[in-house]
Amino acid sequence: MTTAHDVEQIESANAAGLTPVVFIHGLWLLPSSWDRWATVFAEAGFAPVAPGWPDDPETVAEANAHPEVFANKTVGQVADHYEELIGKLVKKPVVVGHSFGGLLTQILAGRGLSAVSVAIDPAPFRGVLPLPISALRASSAVLGNPANRHRAVPLTYDQFRYAFANAVTEEEAKELYETYAVPAAGAPLFQAAAANLNPWTEAKVDTDNPARGPLLIISGEKDHTVPWSIANASYKQQKDNQAVTEIVEIPGRGHALTIDSGWREVADTALAFVKRFA
Repeated sequence: MTTAHDVEQIESANAAGLTPVVFIHGLWLLPSSWDRWATVFAEAGFAPVAPGWPDDPETVAEANAHPEVFANKTVGQVADHYEELIGKLVKKPVVVGHSFGGLLTQILAGRGLSAVSVAIDPAPFRGVLPLPISALRASSAVLGNPANRHRAVPLTYDQFRYAFANAVTEEEAKELYETYAVPAAGAPLFQAAAANLNPWTEAKVDTDNPARGPLLIISGEKDHTVPWSIANASYKQQKDNQAVTEIVEIPGRGHALTIDSGWREVADTALAFVKRFA
């Protein structure tokens, strides 16, 4: 479902005549998590567009009051949703995504839909083999109960602290949790976990498409949810593409690197890559 807000952003980007930058959030966050990034990219001469996943509420308060709207959203459904939105843009966009948004970014790039892509701590796809203990622990809030596949699952503060905010102070972790954390669909985590066992999985990426375009993968050094071994395995799957493929590790950063107090360093790293090609 395309919201009025999404349509407004797309129309504004088209009217501006600038290269759009589509920001894709991951699980347990909303599009508002990109607000500061949107400002930075707008100041750099791009047209930011931060659409939600299908049925995303507008606010964190609304999301926590109605968690059921997140349930049963699959990777394929969300990827098709973003493809439809990108199809409404006049110019081929830059796509920037975090976590499952980073996986979606690579899926869309594999469909030839993006001019440049930045995948930040991206969730794994079929062919990415490492399963570190920290990643299993970070996703255990969902994967620990098979019934969660069809549910929306919130994180407790302690779960958020481990999965997202392990590299910041306790005070900042609590602030991030209260400001940004919302329930998330369980289905994508089950899809990613089983991707290498399911030849028909939706959690797959066409890494060979010559129209993929330049791709940067950003990894947070201290990320529990998508540690370096997963990010680097994604890079290895991508690097044989004829387009530029790069990976960079941001020291001292966890999975909350797009929203915590060090977000600007990550945004500037992404922007520098994008400006080389767009």
